[in-house]
Amino acid sequence: MKRESAGTANPESSGIAQWQVMLRDEAALLAMPGAHHKALLRQAHALHQGHVIDADHLSDFLELADAALAYAFESLLDLNADE
Repeated sequence: MKRESAGTANPESSGIAQWQVMLRDEAALLAMPGAHHKALLRQAHALHQGHVIDADHLSDFLELADAALAYAFESLLDLNADE
């Protein structure tokens, strides 16, 4: 088993963590849903091309990005319906 020293960050897990932070950024998602979705897709594909994630994880990431976009549209529709 490979162990890391406490002071070093694993670039692979860092890339995944950055993607997850972007996924949870509701303010950015609601401000620009299309652009945010596109950025999530690009970063997910970059992680896959860099061999950080495998095809199964890429599929999961793309599904989560699509779900975030659907959530944004539903939220924005709800806001407009309340006005």
